[in-house]
Amino acid sequence: MYTLMVFPMAPAAAVHRLGHVALRVQDMARAKRFYETLGLRLTWEADDWCYLQWPQTGEGIALLSPGYTAAGPHFAFHFQRRAEVDAVRNQLVAEGHTCGPVHDHRDGTASFYMQDPEGNWLEMLYEPSPGLPSNVGAEPIPLTYPTSPA
Repeated sequence: MYTLMVFPMAPAAAVHRLGHVALRVQDMARAKRFYETLGLRLTWEADDWCYLQWPQTGEGIALLSPGYTAAGPHFAFHFQRRAEVDAVRNQLVAEGHTCGPVHDHRDGTASFYMQDPEGNWLEMLYEPSPGLPSNVGAEPIPLTYPTSPA
């Protein structure tokens, strides 16, 4: 008996890290205070969402109010180069996955959303290495990525 082994296409772009998780919250102020007490720092604040990051590494949590409609709860893989987001999207589409369009955001990032085969939402996001700009006066947190073995 022979087993047919199917190998997926080689990745067009390797995911560099799990960058953030987005959570739906009912009480924005309470949730923000909670995550700040855990050591996260507020980077971006809007009327219906905010973004907090670990000061040492830049990973983050987005808190989404009930009225926020641009995206729902999800997790995000972060990439070091903008072109990698386009490449991974092209590869996923070629393999038959449905992906949203790539959007360039006002903070210098670019991303698209999709669902994995189990229905979980994820975002593929380019984040500039100097870090995200802040609208609350905080300095950007430079991103740290694992180094490749020599």
